[in-house]
Amino acid sequence: MHFPIALSDAVWPLLVTLVFILAGLVKGVVGLGLPTVAMALLALLMTPAQAAALLIVPSLATNVWQIRPWSALWPLLRRLAPMQIGVCIGTLAGAWALGAPAGAWATACLGAALVGYAVWGLTGARLTVRAASEPWLGPLIGAATGLVTAATGVFVIPAVPYLQALGLQRDALIQAMGISFTVSTVALAAGLYFNAQYSSASLGASVMLLLPALAGMAAGQHLRHRLSPVLFRKVFLASLIVLGLHMVLKEMLAP
Repeated sequence: MHFPIALSDAVWPLLVTLVFILAGLVKGVVGLGLPTVAMALLALLMTPAQAAALLIVPSLATNVWQIRPWSALWPLLRRLAPMQIGVCIGTLAGAWALGAPAGAWATACLGAALVGYAVWGLTGARLTVRAASEPWLGPLIGAATGLVTAATGVFVIPAVPYLQALGLQRDALIQAMGISFTVSTVALAAGLYFNAQYSSASLGASVMLLLPALAGMAAGQHLRHRLSPVLFRKVFLASLIVLGLHMVLKEMLAP
């Protein structure tokens, strides 16, 4: 792999491992954020495409775990199917049209996505989607999420605000996000493979990073009972704004 900053062969694996521990920690405390944190921090060490390739296995494993219980899966999956079809189409179309997320435009887009997600989270804005609108709005939201995923490797916008607007109960909402994130992860992997950015070496490294992510999640779940999840989430989102603005301004001001 080629990295935009000079790191020794011994240092960069340690930094990447620490990133996934931290990303897992955030997910363990607030229930989401592993892909977002991982992409945000890894983008400081490598291209967004390389970061997304490392994200695949930890993201897929943790999100498949999140879609339980299996007994409640089918009705929710059937309801969200139009949106998930849109996610697949949008991600693959974006991968074809944009190529692998790399270069200044991808870093700036990633920064903008992080800022947008964090600002929305801090405002606490909530929308409402009528059931009659789901058949046509779901695919549009899915396609938009897919395009953002293809460009940045982040798949929370606008998927999460839309899912929250459906009026689902807490457990169903967590399961719905798990479904959407799982589909987005698989579609992202397909897009990276399509652009020759998902090699066997990337897959092997991604598998190895599953353990640090799970260790971070376990620590986060333990800390959840000792910390205020609300305060932790606010600090987490504020940090994303700072990091996202740094990415955008760095690319805009580059000579």
